[in-house]
Formats: sequence, structure tokens, C-alpha cells
Amino acid sequence: MPLLYPGAFQRWGRVRAGRCARRLVARFLPGLACGLLLPFSAYCQDNGSTEKEWFGNGVAISVTVHDASGSPISSAATVKLLRGTIPSAQGQTSRGSAELIVNNIGEFTVIVDAPGYKEAQKDISVLMNGNMHVDVYLQPSTATQMATGTPGGVILAPKAKGALGKALLALAADKNEEAEKQLTVAMKLAPGHPDVLYAQGVLRIKQHKWSEAQSALEKATQIDPSHGRAFAALGMALCDQGKYAEAIVPLEKSLEIDAAGTWETRWALAKAYYQCQRYEEAVNVSQAALAGSNGKEPKIALLVAQSLTATGRYEDAAQVLREFLNENEYGDRKETATARRWLENLAVNGKIQTAKN
Repeated sequence: MPLLYPGAFQRWGRVRAGRCARRLVARFLPGLACGLLLPFSAYCQDNGSTEKEWFGNGVAISVTVHDASGSPISSAATVKLLRGTIPSAQGQTSRGSAELIVNNIGEFTVIVDAPGYKEAQKDISVLMNGNMHVDVYLQPSTATQMATGTPGGVILAPKAKGALGKALLALAADKNEEAEKQLTVAMKLAPGHPDVLYAQGVLRIKQHKWSEAQSALEKATQIDPSHGRAFAALGMALCDQGKYAEAIVPLEKSLEIDAAGTWETRWALAKAYYQCQRYEEAVNVSQAALAGSNGKEPKIALLVAQSLTATGRYEDAAQVLREFLNENEYGDRKETATARRWLENLAVNGKIQTAKN
């Protein structure tokens, strides 16, 4: 029987959606004063066009090509479809859209090339006959970026920026209805902007709509691979769904982009490591989260103790629990009762000599 009842971790270990969302927003708000000048990268999702004769047993793949602002590209773009290295279809966009027909199912690569933009690619799986939709977001080329004077070549228009700012303020104040209202405006004006998608993801986290949050945040990180806050929020949304193994990559990416990171990000990553039985990493990251929190979230201490126990460092775990109990001696938190029980179990099972309070 596990000494520290890992099942208890499930009860207290979930990321607090509202609190984490507020802190994510709070860290993001100061950047609004300097404008939102973020780099963009290509992003693709699923859409099609008619180039070959329709035989009734193929798949129509509709491709919509967007610029970084989310609007359909106005200039002509070439859309190619490869199966492995073999060309399967090709067409030109009209008003940002092209349709391609393939008569086989399997794995394909959509490639989009347009003057002034970097080439974009997306791997897709064609699993059945019928229709598919692919949205491709293009990133301006280096020359275009230099000409516009901005990292991503596109900035938010004043009205969209204003709506986003109001939405973030509403999120920080837990005014979800107002945030939804303002984000609806921002999404209409700039549906493909990573900051707008990030804010939408944070709102969905606060609303406990984990899969919708995941979808919005995945788009944000694909459009802007340097958006550390979006990667952190994505990892938290995955943790909230119990997808701990999947959460590790975006959480690590967030800390790679911003080494300082947040203690919330480290706490989520430590929980993901623990659930994936990467206990040594869980110890290191949970200790960093505990130190960075400055006492704002005492429950992190329980994760530290649990991770130390999993690595056989029982005396260290007991010391963490004692410190936790000393700091929460008069509290009626359920975590206090859990810490006492764990400490007693360490003594009863002979892992430590005494269980001092």
C-alpha cells in the first residue's frame, strides 16, 4: 500500500482553474502597455478544392489560407498535396480558398506557398471518403517583417487591442461574462491572433471547459511558437483533463521560453512528472515551485513530500511535512489533516524514527 496515498493527490492535486487563470492574466497585463508585438508562425487545421474529376469515392479537401491576422489571404497562393514525396494534387487559391480532390485515403502533407510569406506545411490523415477542411495560417517572410518593422509583421488593430485588454481585465476580476463579451469582439476582428486565442483559452479554463481551452491554446502556440504563457496554460488545461504525459511537453516548452517562468507552471509540471512516475524530476520541480510561491500555495509542500517519499527520501519528506504543519498549526485545512496522517504513517511504517509535530 503506497505510504502517502497517491489517490489523495488526485483530490488536491488538480490545478485551480480560476486562480491559475487569474495569475496567468495578471502576468500578461503589463505587456499591454507596450503593445502586442509577437512573432507568428505557420499554423494549419483541417478544409478542400476541385481539381480532378469527382468519381464518388474520393475526398474533397478544402483549404483556406489565412494571413497572420486570421483573415483569408488576398493574394494568390499555391496549394500542393503530397502523399509521402509523391504529388497528389495542386491548385491556386481564390479569395483565400482552394479545393483539392484525392481518390485514396492515407497520410498526406498540405504545402502552401505564397509571395511574401514563409512556406507552411501540415500533415493530415484522410481516413474516409467525403470532405475535409484545412485552415492554414501563414507567417510573413523575414523581408516582410523587416518592411513592417514588427516581429510578426502584424499587430492588433486598435479596436481589437482594446477589446482584448478589456477581456483580460475582466478575466483578472473573475468577470467571465464580460470577458466572454469582449473576447467575442476580439475574435471577430482578429480570430487568428495568438494573444486573442490565449485569452480565450484562459477563459475556457476558468469555465472548466478543458477541451475547448486545449483547442484554443494549441492554435495560439502553433501560430506563435514563442508564446510562453500559452504553452503554460495549455499544459494546465491538459493536466486538468488528466492528460499528464501530454502536459509535460508544453509545460517544459513554456519554461524553455521563459526560464524564470511562474511557480504555477512548475507546480503543474511537477504534478505531471509525479503522475508519470518521473519522481526525481518531480522532486526538483516541486521544490522550485514551493520556493517560488512564497507561501501562496502551501499545498505544494504535500507534493514535495509525496515526491520525496517516492524516491525513498523519507526523512526529508518528514521534515517537509513537519514544516508544513508548523506553518499551518491552527488551520482547519483538509491538507493539514492529510499532512498529519502522512507523517504518522511514516513513523508507523518505520520509515522515520519519530513523527514530531
